[in-house]
Amino acid sequence: MLNIDEIQKILPHRPPFLLIDRVDELEPGIHAKGIKCVTMNEPFFQGHFPGKAVMPGVLQLEALAQMGAVCMLTVPGNEGKIILFGGIDKVRFKRQVVPGDVLTLEVNITKSKGNIGMGTAVASVDSKVAVEAILTFAIE
Repeated sequence: MLNIDEIQKILPHRPPFLLIDRVDELEPGIHAKGIKCVTMNEPFFQGHFPGKAVMPGVLQLEALAQMGAVCMLTVPGNEGKIILFGGIDKVRFKRQVVPGDVLTLEVNITKSKGNIGMGTAVASVDSKVAVEAILTFAIE
């Protein structure tokens, strides 16, 4: 398990753009699972939407990408590098994510060759899928 201090040693992201709070499972280069605790204090809730706070879907995808980055940046030789989106495919939003939710983020790397990789990503709340996608990334 990685706490927030350990996550910040791996990822370059910082609040308010660091969107993972804990990593519970980690198999470098293969699998990562953790959480994002969604609170009303998130700065994006000021405008999305006043009177009906909903976590933007693109930020749910970003949280999944950050979990995937932890997975890949813990592979020996990748420390200190940056991971960028190469593509997002087959995205499906299945439920809203609102303040008070604990978003479980799970990424499984399905392909990796050189500095390019791909993985399946699922974010869920109470075991109900909120968003799922296939993420492609490039390591710089």
